[in-house]
Amino acid sequence: MTSERVFLSGASLVLPHRITSGHTLVMEGGRISDLAAEVRRPPATEVRFDLAGHFVLPGFIDVHVHGVAGHDALDGAAALAMIAATLPRHGVTSFCPTSVACPPDALAGLLGIIGDLRAARRPMDARVLGAHLESNFINPEYRGAQPGECLRLAQDPATRGGAGDTTFTAGDILAVIERQQADIRLITLAPEIPGGLDLIHHFVSAGLRVSLGHSAATFDQGEAAIAAGARHATHLFNRMPPMTHRAPGLAGAILASDAVAAEIICDGHHVHPAFIRMAIAAKGVSKILAITDGTAGAGLPAGSRARLGGRTITVGDVARLDDGTSAGSVATMDSVFRYLVATCGVDICDAAQLCATTPARELGLVGFGLIAPGAAADLVVLDARLNVVQVWIGGVLAWCGTTPGPEPSPSS
Repeated sequence: MTSERVFLSGASLVLPHRITSGHTLVMEGGRISDLAAEVRRPPATEVRFDLAGHFVLPGFIDVHVHGVAGHDALDGAAALAMIAATLPRHGVTSFCPTSVACPPDALAGLLGIIGDLRAARRPMDARVLGAHLESNFINPEYRGAQPGECLRLAQDPATRGGAGDTTFTAGDILAVIERQQADIRLITLAPEIPGGLDLIHHFVSAGLRVSLGHSAATFDQGEAAIAAGARHATHLFNRMPPMTHRAPGLAGAILASDAVAAEIICDGHHVHPAFIRMAIAAKGVSKILAITDGTAGAGLPAGSRARLGGRTITVGDVARLDDGTSAGSVATMDSVFRYLVATCGVDICDAAQLCATTPARELGLVGFGLIAPGAAADLVVLDARLNVVQVWIGGVLAWCGTTPGPEPSPSS
């Protein structure tokens, strides 16, 4: 789009706490400049889209996504660039490229690429917010698809090995994190491993956001981690002990705390819809983040083969390693949004908060994740069936499906 201003008219606008119809949203200079109370005709030199019968929402923000459409975040610069280019067609305007536990050279490479993409984003690419590290400091018993040979103890930085690997130490990983922390948004760790609480204190004091996950922590250990400064939870209920009424475990500590925001994989397979509704009821939409935990298998047909951190995965109901281990989802954020509304019974305003507003606020993204004058013009347009038909990033049309084309304005 080359016009100075763009007018989106006739759609239902999904605002933070209500849906309003019959308005015109005006974008200018990469931001929302106006929400006019009527369907306005723009001047002849500017562009209008008639979006009657559509919804306009804040663009989706996925804080936990490993890949999409055959591309994995750890497969190098070209793969990560393709992820940023592909995610907008699924409604994503910002994302955290997510790693699995890996050696320090691979971690340094990923963070370097992320830094480059953040410094020079192509206008139609999703914004790269910084990495989400599913780090080397997790519990081996709850590692899931994380490579056991890359796990390390936090207690002793000189610790080598995991499944016989002695090629790098915990200190080597910590050195990369310290050196390149400007390109890190989240670090997942297990608080109960030796030195785990000290590591939380260390990361929090350095200004990093710590997420609790891949963990066997008890309720008391979870509370201690939260007291130490952890403010995030990685895929609530998955890769942590089951929650019972006598032993609520880490999940119970997360649900009981107003200080912690929790991710939930909303793909129809990882978490039962009743538990999604329960988590939302317990914490409210302001403390739940809908995520995909999507892999390179997302968007590919069943039976397709892809990679996760260098290992082969197969697309099915979820992504699986060759030994059958669940290795993340094959969901995309547009399917997550539809699942929340159609299956979990979440209303559209609340679903927008789960997919956009809460992630933006929890990551400290001021002026993102909402529709309001002055906010970033990062938007997703959905049709009546909640399919993505347009995505705007910084006021630029980043992806367009089967929407009506721009209408020529009448001459003045």
